[in-house]
Formats: sequence, C-alpha cells, structure tokens
Amino acid sequence: MTEDKLMKNIVIAIDGTSASGKSTNSKLVAKSLGYVYVDTGAMYRTLAWYCLQKRIDVHDGKAVALACRKWKTTFECVEKNGLRAVHLLVDGYYPEKEIRTAETSAAVPHVAAVPKVREWMVNRQRECTQFGDLVMEGRDIGTNVFPETDYKFYLDAQLEERSRRRAADGIQENLAARDERDSQRAVAPLMIPLGAKVINNSQMSSEQTSGLILEEIRSRLKR
Repeated sequence: MTEDKLMKNIVIAIDGTSASGKSTNSKLVAKSLGYVYVDTGAMYRTLAWYCLQKRIDVHDGKAVALACRKWKTTFECVEKNGLRAVHLLVDGYYPEKEIRTAETSAAVPHVAAVPKVREWMVNRQRECTQFGDLVMEGRDIGTNVFPETDYKFYLDAQLEERSRRRAADGIQENLAARDERDSQRAVAPLMIPLGAKVINNSQMSSEQTSGLILEEIRSRLKR
C-alpha cells in the first residue's frame, strides 16, 4: 500500500507520556468527529499477553520477534457507545481484560523495545486506514507511524499529576522510570513529533484538553 493511498484518510496522531490523558482524549476526539479510534498501546499489550500465555521469555528479543512474525492476527472494527474502535484479534479473540493486568503491563516495555516488533506493529498500524479517518494514540505515531500527517498532538502533564492519575485508577507504576525507558529506547523513542501541538494538561480537565485538540483540528480542516 503506497503512502499516497494511506494518506487519503485523515489521521489524527496523539502521542504523549504515560497518564497524560491520551486514551481519554483520543476517544473524546474520535467520538466527536466520527472517526475511528486506534489504541496502538493495546496492540503491544496484546503481544505481551500472547508471549506470557505461550511462556515466551519477554526478555528474549529474538523469541519475541519470532512470535510476532508467527502469531495469527486480524483486525476488527467495532462500535460501542457511539465510538468505533479497531481491535487486534489473536486467533479471532480480543483479550480486552487480560491485556490490562499488572503482569501484562510489566511485560509491555520489553516487547515494545524489540526492533522487529516495532517494524511489524508500524506496518499493521498503517493498515488501519482501511477503516476510514483515524484518531490514533501512542508514543510514536507522529514520529514513526504517520510522520506525514498534518494533525499531530503531544500530551504531557507534570509527573506528580500523572502519578496521581495512575493511583486514582488503582495502578502503582514508576512513571519516571517508564518515561526514561520510553525516551531512551533505541528504536522509535518517545519524543515530540516535528510540527506537533504540545498540550500540558496538568491543570486541565479532559473536556478542556479534547476541546483544544478539536478546535485546532477544525481550524486546520477549514484551510
């Protein structure tokens, strides 16, 4: 599939740090615009879960890369509560709850750091344009998956606020360590995409954050 064909659809790229509100705001934006929501982090989580299920050592990059090449996956676009979203199925199954466990979360950074995994993921994520205009969230959308899109956003918040949000969700995670791993990763490190609008939402509600994003998108669409 050529780049020109891929970009016939609009792609809103929303990147950012952990607990910066990417998921919540991406869903609000997608729902408001009627676009399809894509959570790329869930795809990495699905591979991490798959490796744990198959007893594949997530610290063994070659074994993880081999698993990623061989597992049988398909995409499904589902609608729930007015939101259309893309799910990555494994053998026809979407492990919605399993990929959110603490065990899976701990394995994700390891599988996500494997170069061949990121190559596979990027290729599949770009295929999501088959479902229409997208709002895609992650950590390398504007830099690596769709660097050619005109709609790039980078969300961030103070570390204390992000930690508070995680704790409110019942999750204990060392976000400072996660930030360091993500930003120092050899392949597709977390960074602000060229031309992205940066939004620090430490003191903002989700409605205010998504409102800023929507205002910017609608302004650009009129040009």
